[in-house]
Amino acid sequence: MVKIAAIVVAAAVAGMLTLGLRPSPAPTAPSNASHGLYFVKGVNKEPAHTELAMFSAGCFWGVEQEFRKQKGVVATAVGFTGGTVPNPTYEEVCTHTTGHAETVLLEFDPTVVTYKELLKNFWDMHDPTQGDRQGPDVGDNYRSAVWYFTPEQKKEAIASRDALQKSGELSGPITSQISPAGKFYKAEEYHQQYAEKGNPIFCHRRKG
Repeated sequence: MVKIAAIVVAAAVAGMLTLGLRPSPAPTAPSNASHGLYFVKGVNKEPAHTELAMFSAGCFWGVEQEFRKQKGVVATAVGFTGGTVPNPTYEEVCTHTTGHAETVLLEFDPTVVTYKELLKNFWDMHDPTQGDRQGPDVGDNYRSAVWYFTPEQKKEAIASRDALQKSGELSGPITSQISPAGKFYKAEEYHQQYAEKGNPIFCHRRKG
């Protein structure tokens, strides 16, 4: 498995970087931005053009596992975003004092999977009506959120949320944030690909 040893994504502006830190045609992220993702098993070569997406849907172990199963997802990393404390540790985030959400940053090939399809997987893998919790996991770090990198991602996220709300599939109003992507801090190494390291994961998909 390929590892790129960067630990922070400076994604405060709408932009994308490929895993190899090659700028996408447009828009591009700041020149000092970097990220460290882990290739999905079976992906031996990065596509010529990839994009980033970022989601929070409860405990990041199960969320990452679900996205790594999705065809077209090239690489992932788990970490924290949406808070006020720089470089938080997992233990600090779990005190519910930093404001961060457990988050999965992923890189995907848009010629294989669309952002709309990623959003569908996101909504299906958790209950977006629960507020600051997912099942037995309670706290703002487990909140549901879509962190968008571009105006197009924002538009698609809002449209998919509204369509799901109108569908009648849910028992209550959707509480998920739809917010611009900010700084992403990678979690400690033992959290990365937690399921693939043989650890038990209890992730109950809302659908499927």
